[in-house]
Amino acid sequence: MSRTTYPFYTSDISALARSLKQQWALEPAAPGHLQILNMLARAAGFSNFQHLRAAAEAPTPVSNIYSPLTKRLLRYFDEQGRLMRWPTKFSEQLPCIWPVWASFPAQLEMDEKAANEWIKSAEAIGDHVLLRRELVNYKLITRTPDCRVYQRLEQDIPEELREFMAEIERRKAAVGA
Repeated sequence: MSRTTYPFYTSDISALARSLKQQWALEPAAPGHLQILNMLARAAGFSNFQHLRAAAEAPTPVSNIYSPLTKRLLRYFDEQGRLMRWPTKFSEQLPCIWPVWASFPAQLEMDEKAANEWIKSAEAIGDHVLLRRELVNYKLITRTPDCRVYQRLEQDIPEELREFMAEIERRKAAVGA
């Protein structure tokens, strides 16, 4: 099972350190894992870790110009066009694999390590193994029986996903990916 990562940013590292020092002074013993997560979240301006987590998982606003399918699928992708989380609905898993497939170079054989790097560049969920397996299961990439050589299988993007794929490519181009 993949672990969800939550981005953490602070504009002032000194203020963060000061806040943590003050919070640690209130603890009778060394704080536990959850206590540290809550302290970090409070130092960043959230009420607790759950508040930070909810803010990180808030769906990115999607324009009303897109079809309902495209809007639904874009919720799984960040502003860089990377897959942020794996859909639980089976019907949304294959469409969400297509942008990962598109990140692979065409007509290039690569070893497992190189294939993993291409997948990692297209995802932010931290589970490239799941995505590699799904790419093979959906016959979007092929691999030899000994799993040494991977190659993208060329095919047309389904018509109903073209708007979605165009938006993912736009997002990637906007950040220079």
